[in-house]
Amino acid sequence: MEHLVIMAGGIGSRFWPMSTPERPKQFIDVLGTGKTLLQMTVERFEGIFPPERIWVVTSQHYRSLVREQLPLIPDDHILLEPCRRNTAPCIAYAVWKIKRRDPDARMVISPADHVVADVETFRRVIREGLAFVSPQGGLLTLGMEPSRPETGYGYIQVKQGSNGTSICEVEAFKEKPDYMTAQAYLNAGGYYWNAGIFLWHVAAIERAFRENLPEVATLFDSLNEIYYTSGEQAAIDRLFPECPNISVDYAIMEHASGIYVYPASFGWSDLGTWGALYEQVGKDAAHNAVVRGDAKMIESSGCIVHLPEGKRIVVQGLQDCIIAEENGVLLICRKSDEQRIKDFAG
Repeated sequence: MEHLVIMAGGIGSRFWPMSTPERPKQFIDVLGTGKTLLQMTVERFEGIFPPERIWVVTSQHYRSLVREQLPLIPDDHILLEPCRRNTAPCIAYAVWKIKRRDPDARMVISPADHVVADVETFRRVIREGLAFVSPQGGLLTLGMEPSRPETGYGYIQVKQGSNGTSICEVEAFKEKPDYMTAQAYLNAGGYYWNAGIFLWHVAAIERAFRENLPEVATLFDSLNEIYYTSGEQAAIDRLFPECPNISVDYAIMEHASGIYVYPASFGWSDLGTWGALYEQVGKDAAHNAVVRGDAKMIESSGCIVHLPEGKRIVVQGLQDCIIAEENGVLLICRKSDEQRIKDFAG
């Protein structure tokens, strides 16, 4: 059967003050649509995964938020991490628990905080990707057609000779580049943004963990008789902190054999920053984006405004700034300094 695993444990520090450790961005209506990013993530997979085959891996602190926002998800499909250990241990926990009951599972791994404009194309890509993966191999990731020399994303290089119109073998994963390197990738062709969305058969990813991160495989093996029992959470609380703090890209995808990418274009953004949100929403004639709140923009341009409902503000003479208020905290800073926001919050 086919299962969806949503990773929802991040704290969204670059979206402060809207996103806080108590209520991170995946649990917030960031786009002003009436739905949180987590709810929108589940919605875009409708018709592929019923609620009983959807899993959410998150922090223990966010269990009630997941329960409140996704009431149809079974209780034992909310997997609770006692601490943050990056994506490899998070994914391994879901893989080992799912294979305990469904050893022939095909899985999609998705972050909870992405946005997709063309949902129909997205669903087609997911269905075709699920048909591609098999127990014998084929760990698949989605590569987004780059539209600009973006320095905030990692890149995937396809093997020479691939035409980029279908599933291709991966040549290499590239870390977030500087501007000149990113421009060189676009000029060369054959490079795609790494979307952090993965598809695989449970047997194939289990084998990749055993070969590339054996200590994590051994740890979750030790819980095989405890999954789906009353002792599971206590065992996870005890053992999960022993996992290394490492991403699945670095631990598995950059080292395993049989890694593939599906180049696609469906209006994707990881919505990791205020700048990314600015790109996703409507703007006035002066290129100001008022996502929420009542803002009067005077002699200002290129700004993004996100305020509590009913809050009024007059902004005069600002260019390319972030103006955001939440929980009594007002942030005004240059968009070009958005990577420093996590430091401002401290």
